[in-house]
Amino acid sequence: MTHRAYTYLDHAATTPPRREVVEAMTACMEDDYGNPSSAHGPGRRARRRLEEARSGVARALNAEASAVIFVRGGTEGDNLAVLGWARRQAAAGITPKIVTTSVEHPAVREAAGRVAAEGGVHVVIPVDPEAGLDLDALDAALAEGSALVSCMWVNNEVGITLPVTQAAQRARAAGSVCHTDAVQAVGKVPVLLDEVPVDLLTVTGHKIYGPRGTGALIARDPGDLSPIHWGGGQERGLRPGTEDVAGAVGLATALTLAVAEQALESERLQAIRDGVAARLKAWDPGVRVNGEALPRAPHILSLGIPEADADTLLATLDLAGFAASGGSACASGSAGPASSVQALYGTSDELTTLRLSFGRATQADDVERIAQGVAAACERVRSLAVA
Repeated sequence: MTHRAYTYLDHAATTPPRREVVEAMTACMEDDYGNPSSAHGPGRRARRRLEEARSGVARALNAEASAVIFVRGGTEGDNLAVLGWARRQAAAGITPKIVTTSVEHPAVREAAGRVAAEGGVHVVIPVDPEAGLDLDALDAALAEGSALVSCMWVNNEVGITLPVTQAAQRARAAGSVCHTDAVQAVGKVPVLLDEVPVDLLTVTGHKIYGPRGTGALIARDPGDLSPIHWGGGQERGLRPGTEDVAGAVGLATALTLAVAEQALESERLQAIRDGVAARLKAWDPGVRVNGEALPRAPHILSLGIPEADADTLLATLDLAGFAASGGSACASGSAGPASSVQALYGTSDELTTLRLSFGRATQADDVERIAQGVAAACERVRSLAVA
């Protein structure tokens, strides 16, 4: 786990791999090193391990093993869902239409933009900070023809949970399909595919204490997709290239543990999140908890901080021993506000976004120290601005 001298508050960006994951992957790399496409003994052993991992992913999500397509992470899974579906439609002579929410991850948002650039249609449904996803606007978009609806389960920057079940039900009733980016949802909220009628779902390993560069797209009907990479027939022709067997084993191990521990861990993290939020709002009533009026996952606390420069605040926290972020790690290097916060509150919003995301390394007795550390950093930044 992360060394306690440095307080890691960026679990939404990545998580350290669990000991159980490292051990499972090490055993696989040492014992089952064959190419799973080879017919000899080592190859057959590797194939068995790969299919065992596929079944493990499926069991954790209450899905069919045949629906699990191993990919190299959440971004690739999102791209395969959106572009793979759209290009299959285009190949059949149908103009593809992608409907996304205004708070989607860049992997979905930019893939939908690529669909539009290739001659398709991209419709964006707004999300209000008080009312949530505009389901009437979604219905109107679906009434104009079949589409792929991509509605993320948990937003990566603000932590709000979106009504995936309702979106999927509406999509299905309209003869459309539904994809959800569940990267931030697994292990934090219940994610069971036998209860939610989504057609495509993306997960990744490194957000749940698994290996980086691993992920899966769960596709109820893989025949709805075209590949976005070429050069082999692996993963039902949808993800060519020699399979990362150890990575698949690590993903399955992490996913199984995350799902098994979800209920207790979520309750613990919510208490930490709410404790930090209450203390910071008491310190400065001008602090806004982003998305507070909406359902939220327990591990992300997104704050709007008045009178604090974003880059200076993050640097000050880092020097004080706190690892935090301004929003998505995928926007690293950008000085602008988090895109989801802009979508919720408008581009003229003057508050600085600070994302604190908690995990297994965060303990209940850290709450007071975290709140004091953030408050002290904010005060330091404000004093620098005045000087």
